[in-house]
Amino acid sequence: MSVTTGSVTSGSVTSGSVTDEAPTRDDVGALVRHWRERRRLSQQALSDRCGVSTRHLSCIETGKAQPSPAMIGQLSEALDVPLRVQRRLYTAAGFVPDASELPLGSPGLAQVNAAIELILAGHEPYPALVIDGGWDLVAANDAAYRLLADLPGELLEPPVNVVRLSLDPRGLAPRIVNLAEWQAGIMGRIRHEHEISGDARLAALLTEFPVPATAAAPDIVLTVRLRAGDDVLSFLTTTTVFGTTRDVTVAELAIEALYPADPATRDQLVALASSSSA
Repeated sequence: MSVTTGSVTSGSVTSGSVTDEAPTRDDVGALVRHWRERRRLSQQALSDRCGVSTRHLSCIETGKAQPSPAMIGQLSEALDVPLRVQRRLYTAAGFVPDASELPLGSPGLAQVNAAIELILAGHEPYPALVIDGGWDLVAANDAAYRLLADLPGELLEPPVNVVRLSLDPRGLAPRIVNLAEWQAGIMGRIRHEHEISGDARLAALLTEFPVPATAAAPDIVLTVRLRAGDDVLSFLTTTTVFGTTRDVTVAELAIEALYPADPATRDQLVALASSSSA
């Protein structure tokens, strides 16, 4: 069993989770104001959460006062900002961030890479893949690539966006039996993640693949049913993230694992794996 990690590059993982409509310059006050407004908090509400006066918060937002490192930590927690934004707040205030942002292939993340490889390999013969904060493919196991084997080669050239791969008419979309349900479920998750992170890549996906207002809500557990020749493979999906981490790259990774939703799918995946290794 080989785990495919050829699409892992420092650029594809760490280059650019950009918050939409955020200040383009490193102005700590403007950043605080942007995220306070994004979280729909008044100055009074944020002041109460941080235990400071509204006057002091107003001075921070207007640039009349510079927040201390401790204050940035309080603001980050009160605003529930992503780790990437926390780093930007520290940098904008002139401090060294207390979180790193290492390329996934760096020696400092060797343990993370080893864990990813173990998880992907251990999930065989079922598909599993790793995505970053913009849903770009970082790594996948052989079972996942077996399902993508007959797609046009240009769709598999990195960076591969998993949402576009599944919803693009040239990709998996024509093979997804419950496409409307799948699109509603996956885009609902994208919308939720965008509300939290403000990532412009997620905003672009929401614009590219809008969900009709009349779309039916997914079942209790979101499934995807995929045509494979004359058969239909049914999968349940789960998401795994790393525990508390102080590295942006790791914090933005998610492992998407597909499990067979019925015995027929399980048997077909086992058979596919056996024929591939023969």
